Amino acid sequence: MDLKELVTFRTIIQEGNFTKAATKLNYAQSTITNQVQRLEKELGIQLFKRGWDAELTASGQIFAVEIDKLIQHWNHVTEQAKALQREEIGSLRIGGLASIFEHVLPSSLRQFQELKPKVSCHFVSGNTDSLSRAVLQNQLDFAICGEPADFSSFSFEPLYNENISFIVANNHPLAERNGIISFEELLNYPMIVGGNTCLYYLRLAKQYSHYTETPFLYTVNQISAIPGFVQRIPSVGAVLDSTALPTNVVKIHVELKDSSIPVGLLQLRNTEYNSSSKILFMQYVKEELRRNEVH
Repeated sequence: MDLKELVTFRTIIQEGNFTKAATKLNYAQSTITNQVQRLEKELGIQLFKRGWDAELTASGQIFAVEIDKLIQHWNHVTEQAKALQREEIGSLRIGGLASIFEHVLPSSLRQFQELKPKVSCHFVSGNTDSLSRAVLQNQLDFAICGEPADFSSFSFEPLYNENISFIVANNHPLAERNGIISFEELLNYPMIVGGNTCLYYLRLAKQYSHYTETPFLYTVNQISAIPGFVQRIPSVGAVLDSTALPTNVVKIHVELKDSSIPVGLLQLRNTEYNSSSKILFMQYVKEELRRNEVH
């Protein structure tokens, strides 16, 4: 049984007889007859009563009900097989937070190249909001980021937890404090934080709501850029614990409830087909995170 035989059977039903089906498919009528006979032999049933009109047998009527599904399934399986064949070439589009670009993604790519040398990879750095939008718009195959605001379209697999950290320049008054600093004390200083789409922004906003006063805020969309601002502006920066710091910027110990933020693999929900290249790269990311103990 092949796809041509199934299409021929469906066309005969649609056109009402063998002659019209042959005309529509641009086949000789003998070709149509031979295809039906092969199909009947392979199925072990008679599909049509013999005669001018294409009158179905009882068995043919049952088969006719399922013919559209059979053709759809055949096409789907064929496309999957072609996709598997194409996986030795092609490309992956991967997004991630800035914190994983220094070690995790380069190390994952090195391992990936060994098995998939002809699959190119394109990397995009961003925050959770921009990366989740790119995944939703099929601009990225997957991303390593925080939880999206709306889960309805996504599958999210947590891999590790990031923590909110507070930083100051080493000549800032709070830099000399050895003990734990209350969050309320930070309100006396300007704060530099990520934009309201950053994955920790809601946690900080919740903390601000406990006080009648709120700090004067400067926002920077890219968290990794905040230490550069803190170097030059007398302020307190809110970053992620994995954010790289220059030598003259230090972390301070601030009392903050619920500072942990899950980071993981984000992809579209109910994806019909995940290529082996995509699955392999995601596996290398997981292994690299475990090795580096990002959390």
